[in-house]
Amino acid sequence: MAEPFKNLLDVTVVRALASELEAAWPDFPRRRFIADASRGLDALELKARAQHIANALRSALPDDATAAMEVVTRALGKPLEVTQGYGTTVFRYLPYSTFLFDVGPRDVETALEANRQLTMRFSAEFSIRALLEHAPTRTLEALASWTKDDNPHVRRLVSEGTRPRLPWAPRVRALAEAPLCTLPLLEALKDDPEEYVRRSVANHLNDLSKDEPDEVLAIAERWLTASKAPPRTRLVEHALRTLVKAGHPRALALLGATGVPLEVHGQVSPTRLRLGDTVTLEATVTNHGDSPSHVVAEAIVHYARPTGSAAKTFRLGRVDLLPGASATLTKRLRLVHVSIRRLHAGRHRVEVQANGTRVEAGHFTLAV
Repeated sequence: MAEPFKNLLDVTVVRALASELEAAWPDFPRRRFIADASRGLDALELKARAQHIANALRSALPDDATAAMEVVTRALGKPLEVTQGYGTTVFRYLPYSTFLFDVGPRDVETALEANRQLTMRFSAEFSIRALLEHAPTRTLEALASWTKDDNPHVRRLVSEGTRPRLPWAPRVRALAEAPLCTLPLLEALKDDPEEYVRRSVANHLNDLSKDEPDEVLAIAERWLTASKAPPRTRLVEHALRTLVKAGHPRALALLGATGVPLEVHGQVSPTRLRLGDTVTLEATVTNHGDSPSHVVAEAIVHYARPTGSAAKTFRLGRVDLLPGASATLTKRLRLVHVSIRRLHAGRHRVEVQANGTRVEAGHFTLAV
């Protein structure tokens, strides 16, 4: 059985943090911090553990916010040398992120540098939002300068930390009131040499597309008109994914999915399953037009819930079809609980769509 995710913050991590903090500040009350941070820790989940340790940290560090954040910054280990594959040990810094969220607004300048240093080791996309809420003009000014930072983690923080709908993060009033204020940051990062950064730009634009679809489509069109280089094309395609899933004609056209007549049929097999089984979702598409068509196909699963249902869209694939040609696109979906979706017994309806043309594909009945 896999180790619970919450155990990324345990008493061993608390002791390690204490040693690092004591090295950064010899007067750090190591024993008291370990006792306070460890008390009741096992009963908490991951986010609550981070807050619990951060509270103990606030009690142990100097009352002066500037001095406290300087200690935390000095206690940080070496910066990450890669943008992926560094494992889960970096989660030891989650209490620092929580601490900076709580304390940062008391000294914005020191907090900006602390967040910049933290993001090179872990992530500051949540803690930076406290500064965006408290001092949006100064924080956006700093982020604009960070678009030229040598470190890709810092550059990614610029787009990720300002996402309008960053998952599991609080909304920022300034971003809600002026959602397009971040566009100069995205413009500066759209051709970043790191895919890691460009992917964040795409996610940011995808967030914006849910509230400002016309503006995002205009940006996508402008960027593609200026360059069809593969990195730019991949960024735009990822940024438009929500609009494409919704069958938005202009988004589909930007992906080359032309509006020729398509015949779409769907199929689901098998139709009776148990938790852990795999269901196959299938769409057969025929081009009845007089010209070739690029086809983007998806399956929409309407998961049964105790009250109503919740839809999730899955990409089946993309294909180029000559006039009169057909293609079948499939996805095998294993029916298991995941962290963001718990499955329930019952009848789950399935639709398929191609270039926005949506039809019923059938259903499957799940026994849990």
